[in-house]
Amino acid sequence: MMKHQTQKTSIKQYWPLISLMMVSIFAAFAINWRISGNMTIWMHYFMGVFLLMFSTLKIFHLEKFANGFEMYDILAKRSRAYAYIYPFVELLLGLLYLSFILPILTYVLTAVILTFGSIGVIQALKSGLDIHCPCMGSILDVPLSTVTLTEDIGMTVMALILLFMRIT
Repeated sequence: MMKHQTQKTSIKQYWPLISLMMVSIFAAFAINWRISGNMTIWMHYFMGVFLLMFSTLKIFHLEKFANGFEMYDILAKRSRAYAYIYPFVELLLGLLYLSFILPILTYVLTAVILTFGSIGVIQALKSGLDIHCPCMGSILDVPLSTVTLTEDIGMTVMALILLFMRIT
């Protein structure tokens, strides 16, 4: 019985992330349906919507985001400015995905930035850092965990797939 309660708590903790993922997925399908796009185009829309939503959450309380982000991100630890700029980079990437402008640069930047993010999350998890993930801004309360890592790695993989498809 205790195990079942833990699972409910976990799902409840991650509901904001699950909700945003589902909205991103369905929004991408809705846009893609209208234009009769393929999977590559769907991935652009998904990543664009996802990045726009997450950047917006971070921008709402930029200082709180920066405070949390620099606790685990390897680049933000070295530069507080990066912690403040990151949400706007994420916003720019979202807009680039939605507009299909500079796709190769968009894919490379996404892969590089999220790879560094993944490394920071791995280090934080290994060291036992127990914080709320600033990835959802200070509006939504989700723990930094393997789910965060999976999100970063998943987006990196999608960017690399798009890059590979573009250059081959």
